[in-house]
Amino acid sequence: MKLISIDLKADFGFFRKPDTNNTINLSYNLIHRPAVLGILGAILGLEGYRKKGKLPQYYQLLKDLKIGIRPLNDEKGNFLKTNIKYSNTVGYANKGSNFLTEELTLIAPAYRIFILLDETKELEQKLYDYLKEAKAEFIPYFGKNEFTASWLKSSFQDYTFEKTNKKQTENFTILTVFKKDDSLKDKSAAPEVDLLNYESREEPFLYFERLPEDFDLELMQYRLGEFAFTNYAVLNSFSLDDLYQLNESNDYVQLI
Repeated sequence: MKLISIDLKADFGFFRKPDTNNTINLSYNLIHRPAVLGILGAILGLEGYRKKGKLPQYYQLLKDLKIGIRPLNDEKGNFLKTNIKYSNTVGYANKGSNFLTEELTLIAPAYRIFILLDETKELEQKLYDYLKEAKAEFIPYFGKNEFTASWLKSSFQDYTFEKTNKKQTENFTILTVFKKDDSLKDKSAAPEVDLLNYESREEPFLYFERLPEDFDLELMQYRLGEFAFTNYAVLNSFSLDDLYQLNESNDYVQLI
């Protein structure tokens, strides 16, 4: 198995939420796992959506990949956003009248994408080679095809690692966004945040977002989960699944 990462970035991004507020279309702030799978599928040249109610080729072939996400150049987990207005005057879109819509668009989103690959599988070895060489069959984008995404060969990293369930008493740092199943504020529950990290020179923060973690195969829509991102050290009593320790830094990433 190989654990690698690349730094994906774009000038703009729009990861559409299914819900809207009047004419304003909202975007997830963090890229999510289904969107990453789509980008990896484009890099490999796999087919996207072709038929309603049928999952695309890229999802069928890549759905078992373990992926972790860390925002880069963010403000405590957030990216700047701007409201972009569009008008569409073509008849088939609005039946003769101007169709006006707005999209709350991310400015300069960037993410470090961690991926666990099985080098014995031909497709995953191909993905490893493409990512290492910054090569893509189709141009990847952040939600809309005008928001081209890219990464540099120099951003590619290959890690030595070990999978672990943290049982020791010391605190540890999670570099990625992680899935939380319990309240981080409930001191009576197992999950807690170690406030000793306040001595860090970095201003501590906690960021929360409800994000798609996969597809509901019966409803053919996103399955949502509760996620958090923080620079706090986390107590070992915060039992998280799918943690991997990076031997180079002794930090942890969660791959789901």
